[in-house]
Amino acid sequence: MKTYVVGGAVRDALLGLPVQDRDHVVIGATPEQMLAQGFTPVGKDFPVFLHPKTHEEYALARTERKTAAGYKGFVFHTDPEVTLEQDLVRRDLTINAIARDEHGVLTDPFNGRADLEKGIFRHVSAAFEEDPVRILRLARFAARFSVAPHAFVVAPETMALMKSMVQAGEVDALVAERVWQEISRGLMEQKPSRMFEVLRECGALERLMPELNALWGVPQPPKFHPEIDTGVHIMLVVDYAAQQGFSLPIRFAALLHDLGKGTTDPATWPRHHGHEERGITLVKNLCERLKVPSDCRDLAIMTARDHGNVGRSREMRAATLQDMLERNDAFRKPQRFLDMLKASECDCFGRSGLENIQFPQVSFLTSVLNAALSVNAGEVAQKFLGQPQKIAEAIRIARIDAIRLVTQDKLQAEISAL
Repeated sequence: MKTYVVGGAVRDALLGLPVQDRDHVVIGATPEQMLAQGFTPVGKDFPVFLHPKTHEEYALARTERKTAAGYKGFVFHTDPEVTLEQDLVRRDLTINAIARDEHGVLTDPFNGRADLEKGIFRHVSAAFEEDPVRILRLARFAARFSVAPHAFVVAPETMALMKSMVQAGEVDALVAERVWQEISRGLMEQKPSRMFEVLRECGALERLMPELNALWGVPQPPKFHPEIDTGVHIMLVVDYAAQQGFSLPIRFAALLHDLGKGTTDPATWPRHHGHEERGITLVKNLCERLKVPSDCRDLAIMTARDHGNVGRSREMRAATLQDMLERNDAFRKPQRFLDMLKASECDCFGRSGLENIQFPQVSFLTSVLNAALSVNAGEVAQKFLGQPQKIAEAIRIARIDAIRLVTQDKLQAEISAL
């Protein structure tokens, strides 16, 4: 019986990166031997155990055989006779197929260290094509390892293999929950655009998120979007969100805010009148299909609908601003409204050559929100006891008056600064 650290822990250590979790593979052992040493079984499909003290995962060396489409269609086989190399050959990428024993000696049968040094994602064997989740994982790794000195590219033969997997329909067999899991994790990496670029190149993005894929090749007015291509713009937007360290819901909303531009009349391009309204249905459909959590879904819908209004907000009347707050449930959920402003900020700064422009709408609408929230709805309601039909309108008017005061003050301050 011998144990090895495998996978990401070895990879990240060789790259000089922090190691978060350590996975182990055990050679020459049986489940009974693991139990006798105090390990706790947790694996359902194959024997995985938790160490009695460290609680790190220890998996018995195994082989596998493809039996059905999708990532669940496998039969696993564990046996004390399974070798370390037989276990490593089933792994996805050469950089994840390196093992280290307790003395620090590396086992690297597929030249993973060389690919680490060159910055290459390369599949270990033809077994890669049996699991479509590996396409998503590789794309996620591309988002993580995207900045020098750890900027990785996909080996041509691996990209060709992924394309053939997509064409064979393997990606279509993925369950929504697993797709969302990988997409959401990739969005939280340092350069999410790389994930979508890899998925688009192999054809998987068109199958998984066709609404997003449709944005490439759609032009925008060069005066406001020097990058012109809407798909390119979206990638700049989501990378800006990552650079700011924004939360997952904000990054997801930034990603989907312009979906409607892919469905406007090409005869009107590069203009996209009404794309905000069109985007609402597209965002809802995508979120339902991928079973996106409600916090991400709701913020994405709000942003798709109102990011244009955020941009125009300083030209709006107080009543229109109040209606926007109410439409977005900002009085009950003010933080979510502020998150929409951040997603809209990403839209502003995700423009090639216009990264240093100003976006005062965030501070402006924050002041508008605070002014509206300062109205004591209970006190207003007390003035209309016995007249419940008048209370809602009275509160609305009070909020409009509060907004009008703060917007006038801001306008006067700007005039004074000239």
